Amino acid sequence: AFTPYSQTSVSLTSTLTATEIDNEFGVMRPPINMGWTQIKEQLVTAFGYSEDEIAAYDTQLEDDKDALMKLYKSMQMARGFENACNQQYMQGKIRGFMHLDNGQESIPGLVDYAIKNGDKKYSYYREHTHAVASGVPPGPIMAELFMKDGGTCRGAGGSMHIFDKDTYFQGGWALVAEQLPYAGGAAKSILIDRELGISDDENIEKQNVAPPADDDRISVVFVGEGGAQNGRMAELLNSASKDNLPLLIIVIDNGRAINTFTKDIAKNSNVYEQGQHYGVPGLLVDGNNPADVAKGGKAVIDYIRQGKGPAILQVHTYRFNGHSPADPEHERGRKEEKAWARSDQDPIKSFEESYISKGVFTEDELKDARKEILAQVKEAVAFADSSPMPPVELAKELEYPDAIDTDYNAKEAPSWADEVNGRTISDEQMTTVKAHIATLQEKAENGEISIGDAINLAIHEEMLRDPRTTIHAEDLQAGSSYDIPKLTQQTYGKIRAADEIIDEGHFIGKALGEAMNGYRPIVELMNTNFGIYGMAELSSAGNTYATTGGQFDMPMTIIGAGGTAPNQALGAEHSQPFHAYVMGIPGLKICTAASPDAAYGITKSMIRDNGPCFLFAPVKMMKESKGPVDLGQCMPLNKAVLLHKASEETVKAGKAVTVLTYLHGVKESLSVIESIQEEGFDIDLIELRCLKPLDMETIGNSLARTHKLVILDESTKSGGVGATISAQVSEELFDLLDAPVKRLCMDDAPVPYASSMEMAVVKRGSDVIEAVFDIATGKW
Repeated sequence: AFTPYSQTSVSLTSTLTATEIDNEFGVMRPPINMGWTQIKEQLVTAFGYSEDEIAAYDTQLEDDKDALMKLYKSMQMARGFENACNQQYMQGKIRGFMHLDNGQESIPGLVDYAIKNGDKKYSYYREHTHAVASGVPPGPIMAELFMKDGGTCRGAGGSMHIFDKDTYFQGGWALVAEQLPYAGGAAKSILIDRELGISDDENIEKQNVAPPADDDRISVVFVGEGGAQNGRMAELLNSASKDNLPLLIIVIDNGRAINTFTKDIAKNSNVYEQGQHYGVPGLLVDGNNPADVAKGGKAVIDYIRQGKGPAILQVHTYRFNGHSPADPEHERGRKEEKAWARSDQDPIKSFEESYISKGVFTEDELKDARKEILAQVKEAVAFADSSPMPPVELAKELEYPDAIDTDYNAKEAPSWADEVNGRTISDEQMTTVKAHIATLQEKAENGEISIGDAINLAIHEEMLRDPRTTIHAEDLQAGSSYDIPKLTQQTYGKIRAADEIIDEGHFIGKALGEAMNGYRPIVELMNTNFGIYGMAELSSAGNTYATTGGQFDMPMTIIGAGGTAPNQALGAEHSQPFHAYVMGIPGLKICTAASPDAAYGITKSMIRDNGPCFLFAPVKMMKESKGPVDLGQCMPLNKAVLLHKASEETVKAGKAVTVLTYLHGVKESLSVIESIQEEGFDIDLIELRCLKPLDMETIGNSLARTHKLVILDESTKSGGVGATISAQVSEELFDLLDAPVKRLCMDDAPVPYASSMEMAVVKRGSDVIEAVFDIATGKW
């Protein structure tokens, strides 16, 4: 009978003792020595395969000499490529961090054997061999490691970020386990393709052609057994099971979380059993038997291809190298384990010995195969050597997919939108949503629409205009807190409008995977501070276009209510300046909207933008602020707006001040203009609708008149938005100033709940009056 993995491993405490390595191998982590019989038993029990079906997987490979040779060559390519990487790293041609895969060649062998070009592949930082096995040419991979323009990502990604659009190899992700939700989103994109009846054309752009009837694409994600202990794994299993996603999770179990012995930090290393709670089956295989990994793995893959849902494949293996060449490897037992594994647990040696002894191959046949592969590796190094360095201008070109001055009104909708809507939205649903849209448009024309409703109107118009648009949110069915996703699921179905678990990182991650695969997801955060859970995913969303050398756009729109209004009584956690937190993420366009008109126009533009965009709306004004909307019009994402212009009299008298603000600061500033004017002063009030990129032209035009600047800022004194603007103004517009910049920012203390204390932290209109008086009279 199959012996559970947990019974084959020794238990460990924090200190290694002689008792703990009391096994015939004398190592901390003995091999499982699993045979095909044990794999068959798992396939019957966990996957419901019959004996005949399992026998077919056995003979399909074992009776096909060409297939066995292909498997062998793929492993030799993996080993040879990694050895070459190590040599080039030592010569200084490869820099930064690099992570080698030696000893784990049965996994790329499986990829080469059973994974198709159209399958979406998500790996982690140890991905060279996965990319090669997926069909990415080794020359461009090596060139990427050499930081060359001929690399897969034009030298922008490096060793940990290999991407190739043509083979759907979608990373290369450096943060441990971050790739898990991305692969879930990619799997979801396959289901959306089928639901909408659209597919990728030869340029990997969506076309109005249904996937073939036998479409059996899957999404594949690689993760170490240490990374599989991350909470993202449980979240992925939940959503993959709930949505019956075509997803394979390959767990590369080398017993080491970085270099630490995994059992020192994880109670249960049986990752293949983690899915039982969610109805997700798993299979454990022995990585020292590459043929069994290929046969068992293909059975698991075919289970997924048949539409039966997600599955886990755990490969028990050994990594011959340290975490990276830079690591000292002082972890207990690591050096001894490496030496033993190289001698006794080499999957390539195991394959050679097995199939030579069976008479399938001669030593000369395998020697010739090795020679052929090593020649290809040598060619890859030569290609990398001869490739030029990327031009310095490329770095700035890769900042945003769409230029900051893009006219979003000029962007064309898919010509097939009406056809797709006609076959996916029922007449009743269409009648209901059009009536809803008409009601909101009437409110907009009458100046009675709220910020939340204006965003909802923009979302519906864009989801009908472009069926590639999807939306993710908590409480989505109910319209969330501010009606932003109202009626989306009821109109477009669960496939395009997804209610999500309460973890923003998870569904931001899934949205990222959809965005990489031709869709345009909207993520509604309810309160933007909840996005703190998704900082890793937001960071990668901002980086992806550049990291992939411009291969992958990232058309993701994130929307939520945020900021800190005076006397809002929400306490510290709901009053954090998340807009300041994300300002440092490269590649994000960040906007604010303090009126329905701005919220509507900016939302439409963001949804059409090909990069990641973040819209912050004022949490305490979502329903109370009402006004007209310029229907059908997109707004620029790089322009501030002059809401009030100081009189020429005050300008000439030196009593005019430029006030920059956003979110609730707009309401606060507007409310005190009359009081300021009564004292003989006036202001140029500028709403900062774009925090990044910052509209220095509008700011400069105003300072050329007033020469004085006050910033009413809803972020902290340290590291806040106002600090960034003040620094930039001082660097670029210093000659226009005749007084120091006056910042009215939140104190660095957490925002209290009690209004009596909150006044000491959050600035308001009365502070603007005092600041204008002080700076205009020289009392700064």
